Amino acid sequence: MKTRISLLITSIAFSFLSCNGQVSKQEKKQASKQGDVVVKTAIGDLTLPAPYSSESVTKRSQMKEWPAGVTPKATEGFVVTKFADGLKNPRWTYIAPNNDIFVVESSTFKSANQITVFRDKDNDGVFETREIFKEGLNMPFGMLILGNYFYIANTDGLYRFPYKQGDLKLQGSGEKILELPAGGYNNHWTRNLLASPDGSKIYVSVGSASNNAEHGMEVEKRRANILEINPDGTGEKIYASGLRNPVGMDWNPANNELWTAVNERDDLGDELVPDYITSVKREGFYGWPYSYYGQIEDPRMKGQGKELVAKSLVPDVPVGTHTASLGLAFYDKQAFPAEYRNGAFVGQHGSWNRSILSGYKVLFVPFKNGKPAGKPIDFLTGFIADEKKAEVYGRPVAVTVMNDGSLLVNDDSGNTIWRVAFKK
Repeated sequence: MKTRISLLITSIAFSFLSCNGQVSKQEKKQASKQGDVVVKTAIGDLTLPAPYSSESVTKRSQMKEWPAGVTPKATEGFVVTKFADGLKNPRWTYIAPNNDIFVVESSTFKSANQITVFRDKDNDGVFETREIFKEGLNMPFGMLILGNYFYIANTDGLYRFPYKQGDLKLQGSGEKILELPAGGYNNHWTRNLLASPDGSKIYVSVGSASNNAEHGMEVEKRRANILEINPDGTGEKIYASGLRNPVGMDWNPANNELWTAVNERDDLGDELVPDYITSVKREGFYGWPYSYYGQIEDPRMKGQGKELVAKSLVPDVPVGTHTASLGLAFYDKQAFPAEYRNGAFVGQHGSWNRSILSGYKVLFVPFKNGKPAGKPIDFLTGFIADEKKAEVYGRPVAVTVMNDGSLLVNDDSGNTIWRVAFKK
């Protein structure tokens, strides 16, 4: 009997430690000997090293001012211009049907908590008016116009306001139609919004409250999910789960599949775990926090969530480790060359948990017939000033396709929005 009790106590203790992210040196050493794992993704085989096979390094970037006349560098054939500057952490952009450009100015610390609207009346890529559209928000992020409402996703709830096309000010305090879980130890605070193609549903992305559930699963309720609701906030369902921090969302223009960009977990080494973009299956589970890239068990959650691990889906397109891939936009216009049409742009905010800076650029993923058709390629670079000194000029986040076919890129740390157009 004493032996059974002892084993039970040991099991409970191990489960508690694993759930709190505390893996012993011996356990790390054992995990590091497991060897490489090859995973089949939509763009080919991906070789992943064992956990802890390299040291987990903290290397945070330091900001430098963009030098006069210097811009990010686009692929040959494209020109980069400054669309707007002097913003306060311009995190996300939303284009209205009438081409008004709404920019959220929001951040984790000292957030401006406002939305600015730009109007380019003659559609020449240069705005004529710039107004504060809404102030007094709470770490806003996602925006959406649906029917006669303007929706704003604050970190703690979804609000809707009466709106008519062309409004340059949003009046009143709005109606809170959905409570959202806020806060958290890693503070994945952004809440993005996307309407279904027919406007009958709204999708809300909610990141986890932690890196790897180290504070328990109780604080993760309704988190690490994409939620589906009716436009009035009712009928909530979990559309997909196990997505550590899904941020960018868009519809694949070839087949109306929902896709998202996911910021994966940290502290397992330089090469784990790759961020990704993926199609999102209804009721699909994508691993977090128990496993990654299918059934590869996270050693910090060893033996837990076995039923979920067994059905965990492999994401479609890996886009590099610790790149903080947040932005996602399919290119559904005609202004760029044919090879870009229906492909996906990915905004990478940049690493802090890797010995070599990674991310800090915009990638392009080619698609053909609605499926990924090649590995990601660099599209917009030049944000890293000095890799050895970990100095950067900016950190791209949102990538937004404008109605004229150009691409806007939010450089939130550089307080700038860049416009990328094709040279005709």
